[in-house]
Amino acid sequence: MIDGVAIDGSTPSNTPGTKDRTPAAGARRARRVRMTGAERREQLLDVGRTLFAERGFEGTSVEEIAAKAGVSKPVVYEHFGGKEGLYAVVVDREMRQLLDMVTGALTAGHPRELLEQAAFALLDYIERYTDGFRILVRDSPVAQSTGTFASLISDIATQVEDILGLEFKTRGFDPKLAPLYAQALVGMVALTGQWWLDVRKPKKPEVAAHLVNLAWHGLDGLEPKPRLVGHRRS
Repeated sequence: MIDGVAIDGSTPSNTPGTKDRTPAAGARRARRVRMTGAERREQLLDVGRTLFAERGFEGTSVEEIAAKAGVSKPVVYEHFGGKEGLYAVVVDREMRQLLDMVTGALTAGHPRELLEQAAFALLDYIERYTDGFRILVRDSPVAQSTGTFASLISDIATQVEDILGLEFKTRGFDPKLAPLYAQALVGMVALTGQWWLDVRKPKKPEVAAHLVNLAWHGLDGLEPKPRLVGHRRS
């Protein structure tokens, strides 16, 4: 053998630096199944969702997304046009998921039970889609009308507004104030949800019960024309 070449001119398969052409290596390459475009898109969305939840929009790069997905950067650009496009799709999906869960939960006839259903729906979303909620509570850097948590809260409050409007009419209150109270109630639940996201204490049913306790007994004793008791009047 001279310089790794046998006398008969053949090259041993285990010679350092030579390509592995063994049947096992060929089998490994054959097992690699190419993803369809739709499958690759879903994979990138899952990877992006995880990274955005962990590091935020600014802390995540296209390079990291591509590396985590095992693809090159051009693949990310091909599907979403860049990090901004991927983030926008992730945010839109999470917002629709939360809105659907809240609006779909409002099925009861009694106003107090409706409050319980709304509180549980938000807490359920936080529990099941923690990464998604972490993304939503950050202000989206993508310029779009539905790209912030505040706009999502407004959408949910619109659903509650109709319920409160009917209740206000029954109690003799001005139904024009229903939007204000809807924003206040939904905002209270949402902010409590942000706090519960990290502490996870007390348990979900107890959190829901306390939220409804505050909201319901506050509404139950509602004054038709509330007055200020302090010195400030403007």
